[in-house]
Amino acid sequence: MDHPAVAAADAAQRAAGVIAARHRGDLAGAEALLASFPTEQARTLGFYLLAELALGLLRSQAGQSMDELVRELSLHLAAAVNQPPSDQDRP
Repeated sequence: MDHPAVAAADAAQRAAGVIAARHRGDLAGAEALLASFPTEQARTLGFYLLAELALGLLRSQAGQSMDELVRELSLHLAAAVNQPPSDQDRP
């Protein structure tokens, strides 16, 4: 059995791969990567760890506290929900 840290890192890498595939327009690749997670728990952990790492990098680059960054992100998410998708957001 894999060490939990190794399994978590693998899950985060798969999650990053899903996002990268989607952004390059490889929807079949993104779906295949999503299906490759061994469990729903592993998928959730992967995306959680990826978000945690990405927010940490952004926080250090922006010089904000995590609370400030999450507050700003929440405002952007709320605004995005209220806007129709642009042509760039469509596959």
